[in-house]
Amino acid sequence: MKSSAITRRAALAAISASALASALSIPAGAQSDFMRGDRMPYDAFERLQKIDIEVPGGVIHAGFAPGDLALPQEKILDWIRISARAVSTYYGRFPVAELKLLIVPVSGRRVRGGTTWGYRGAAIRVLLGREASEDDLRRDWVMVHEMVHLALPDMPDRYSWLSEGLAVYIEPIARVQAGDMAARDIWQAMTRDMPKGLPEAGDQGLDNTPTWGRRYWGGAMFCLLADVEIHKLTGNRLGLQDAMRGVIAVGGNHEKNWPIERVLTTADKAVGLDVMTRLHREMGDKPVTPNLDDLWRDLGLRLRGEALEFDDSAPLAAIRKAITATPAK
Repeated sequence: MKSSAITRRAALAAISASALASALSIPAGAQSDFMRGDRMPYDAFERLQKIDIEVPGGVIHAGFAPGDLALPQEKILDWIRISARAVSTYYGRFPVAELKLLIVPVSGRRVRGGTTWGYRGAAIRVLLGREASEDDLRRDWVMVHEMVHLALPDMPDRYSWLSEGLAVYIEPIARVQAGDMAARDIWQAMTRDMPKGLPEAGDQGLDNTPTWGRRYWGGAMFCLLADVEIHKLTGNRLGLQDAMRGVIAVGGNHEKNWPIERVLTTADKAVGLDVMTRLHREMGDKPVTPNLDDLWRDLGLRLRGEALEFDDSAPLAAIRKAITATPAK
């Protein structure tokens, strides 16, 4: 979950910071320092001891808020390294030169949420259940999701569908490319969940319909359509990955504030097309309902009950494979 530098919205909208802290049983002393609403507690973070993790093109300064965790610290650092490797694989390098990463122990198991900021330097806060296991971290998607946000300049909140959509779409692809997830799992989730992003009655386009479905899965649908179209128009040589690498190549990341027009034209320039700008022009201010069933068929995705089968004879099967293929170094 991205927190806009313009609106500073909480990671879990509609839940107050105090209610969230109480629900997660955060010690009173840690609440004020590390759960300060929708803002990253930069000053409190600076007082923590940090462990530096070298990543391609940068360094992560990892700090742990007070509180016990069942897992040894080294296991958590390994999880951070694995997540950073996936993001670096997708983008060619880590999106920012320095990242402040705050781990906050909370009650329960699993990873309980995360938020990304950039207004005083790139920063991520992740809420980690005290009883989280190695298996919980192995299956986690939150850390990679938040790190993907680092690769996109901050924009007004009405365009959060692009930030969240890219994170939803890229996170599993990056994990597959890094060898941490199976491609079949991605397409299974997409065929199941992508319809949540289709417009409903009263929809006014991605820019003007801030529902959960449109923000997350509507944004992911935009990314999938852009990816497939770029692959089509370049003879399967380039895709969304190349377009988004073009943004960070010219210094675009979450520490910068860009208008959406600059983000999209920069991405388009990287692949020599106008795909993303054109799609935004079509989908930004009016509802567009792609035929997902036809798209799945053309990509070679066949559902047999709960099972997903690949049809490699389908017209876009080569594009499906290219989307998740590990990029050449």
